[in-house]
Amino acid sequence: MSRAWAVIKAHPYISNVLGYTTLFASADLIQQRVLDAGSKSEDSVAIDWRQTARVATVGFCFHANFNYHWLRGLERMLPGGGVKAVTGKVVVDQLVAAPLTISAFYIGLSLLENKDDPLKDWRLNFWTSYKTGVVFWSTMQAVNFALIPPVARTVFLGGIALTFTIFLCHLRGQSGHKPE
Repeated sequence: MSRAWAVIKAHPYISNVLGYTTLFASADLIQQRVLDAGSKSEDSVAIDWRQTARVATVGFCFHANFNYHWLRGLERMLPGGGVKAVTGKVVVDQLVAAPLTISAFYIGLSLLENKDDPLKDWRLNFWTSYKTGVVFWSTMQAVNFALIPPVARTVFLGGIALTFTIFLCHLRGQSGHKPE
């Protein structure tokens, strides 16, 4: 663990962005393997690697980079781990970053799939995702801002995002999503 910590401290941008992207893409694989398998026999579940690559692309090109810079900016605006600073960071995060990241997920995947209406998945799923995310992310970000050192917050967020991204992928699939 001390070696991983040394790498994160020595190369915070690269380790955070790559770690976040890996966890983000893993969420799609888990969703396909576990949640999609509920309706099929385990042997018949085929992984859609193109879908996972699209999720990884959105994770790398937007989410990982955005969150790395966003979390650094929040720390500069509201430094520290006290109750007032953590509460301020959580509120600002939910009002600004949450809508952006949820929108980037749905719209980004739709664009990568060349959908005729890239806003359809967003319209169908945004409010459910946002309301669920406010409860989930407020708690997780409070832990992140209070207990995790700033240098490791993006990769920690990636670990937490693994769970939420499984939910987003599943919700998207349940709303009738089919790649075109």
